[in-house]
Amino acid sequence: MSKNIYLVPYDFSAVGDTALLYAMHLGKKVKTEVLLLHLASSKAEAMKASLKMDDVIAKTEVPYGVELRKVIREGNIFEDIGKVAKKEEAQLIIMGTHGAVGMQRVFGSNAMKVVTSADTPFLIVQKSTPLHEIKNIVVPIDLTKESLQIINIAGDMASIFGATVHVIGEKQNDDLLSQQMKNRILIVKNQYDDRSITCNIEFLPRGGSYSKKIIEYTKANSIDLIAIAYHSESLLPQFDTFAQSLITNDQNLPCMVLNSKLASALYF
Repeated sequence: MSKNIYLVPYDFSAVGDTALLYAMHLGKKVKTEVLLLHLASSKAEAMKASLKMDDVIAKTEVPYGVELRKVIREGNIFEDIGKVAKKEEAQLIIMGTHGAVGMQRVFGSNAMKVVTSADTPFLIVQKSTPLHEIKNIVVPIDLTKESLQIINIAGDMASIFGATVHVIGEKQNDDLLSQQMKNRILIVKNQYDDRSITCNIEFLPRGGSYSKKIIEYTKANSIDLIAIAYHSESLLPQFDTFAQSLITNDQNLPCMVLNSKLASALYF
């Protein structure tokens, strides 16, 4: 098995610690190199961060088969996380967020720049994201082709953990749209069947907030991971309500987000 590379942006905060621990958690399942990335504003800060990072690495319990090393760069999170991920050929960026309020405080109104700066999927965790086995993954699909770009990546995670993938969509009032949705989800199911991934299909009632219905579904079905493709007609660098509500869900579930505008064939 080839080595996987996970990139963890790290700011010495508690939620940064959670992201690091989650990378170690995933590393128990696959041979992994975890790159602990700190972006400093100056050479002086970079030197201080390097020493602090040595201490963090020394105190981290690293599972068998996992390599942990630091990466210190001058730069900022809005432009350089994606660049480092590309240079290091990372398959996944595991990043912490402080929730809806903290996200705005830390990342400001340009939060979406972090995700759209990379063609690498993000796994976003909150401070209290649980470190337990991933047994159930929910993959929301809509009528856009972009929403399908998360399928392979979610399937890779399901294969790693032996998890069930719950593919959900909204019922459609229009007969033509209803058939399109059914056909789209059937394609997804067939792809998972071909990979011997257990897949459940569910159509949620039409009307109301789709994100709220997804959250309700996660609670009713013991979901451990939310996986979405971010796609928006707007190029404004900010999270839309749908994506932000899922990323900052009140169960603290990890949320995998792929920027579908930059999607390519990425695998674990």
